[in-house]
This record gives sequence, C-alpha cells and structure tokens, in this order.
Amino acid sequence: MELHIVTLGRAARKNAPAEQLFAGYCERIGHFCRCRPEHYATEEKFLAAEGAAGPSRSRTRPMLVLLDSRGRSFSSTQLAEWLRLRKEDGTQRLVFAIGPADGWSQAARERAGLLLSLGPLTLPHELAAVVLAEQVYRAFTIVEGHPYHLGHSGG
Repeated sequence: MELHIVTLGRAARKNAPAEQLFAGYCERIGHFCRCRPEHYATEEKFLAAEGAAGPSRSRTRPMLVLLDSRGRSFSSTQLAEWLRLRKEDGTQRLVFAIGPADGWSQAARERAGLLLSLGPLTLPHELAAVVLAEQVYRAFTIVEGHPYHLGHSGG
C-alpha cells in the first residue's frame, strides 16, 4: 500500500515545529508502507493531479479520504480497523487530503471514498496534518500489534 498525505493552501515553513513533527510521523509510517507527503496550492490543482494519477498508476482505483468537519469520526481503534480492511481489500493507493480553508467543493466530496473528521475543533492545517499523520501511524501500530498504542483506553 502507498499512502499520500496531502495538504492544500499556503505551504508550511520547512523548519516549523509542526512541519518537523509531520515529517517525523510520515517517516514512522514508512516502516509500514510507503508514505508520501504532498502539497498543492489549490483544490483544483490537487483534483487535477489526482485525476491524472487515476487507476493507471496502480491496478486499483485510489481511495480518496477527504478531511471534512462533516465527515465520520473514528476512534483510534476504529481507524485502525478501517485501515486494516483497506489493506485486506487490496487498496494500493490511499490518499488523505486536508482541504482548503473554506472547505471542500461538492465535486471533491463526491469523488471521495470517505469524508473523515478529526473532531469538532477547527485546527490550523499544519496541526491537522500532524494529528492525521500521528493517528495513521497509531492505526498501523494497532493493526501490527506494536506496543505504541498500549495503555490507551477508549480509542
């Protein structure tokens, strides 16, 4: 499985603490699958690139997960189970995308396989990227039985 974590809008400063945390979690995810952080200036550029990548890059259609306040909320263990099922069903490319400041267009929402919410709080993009990457890493550790998640109850 190849995983992409996409941010949109203004690019984060390279040495910013949040960017360093994000890069660190992407590197950790790399122990479980290939992880590629990506950045696009606009939703249009991201959707055009995703459309161009399409099924031709892999045998299966990429699974697009858009972070959206109206999306489903998962506990950490529920996200791990969802991720395990994607691996089992042969998903080769999983794309998590943190959208524009004014939210995703209806066209983007319709292309998504899942709308995912990190909760009711509004987070800056840089912080949302860190939270998402940490939770994806946590999900992989849960699936693999790694001790990272041990001792945390309820999620």
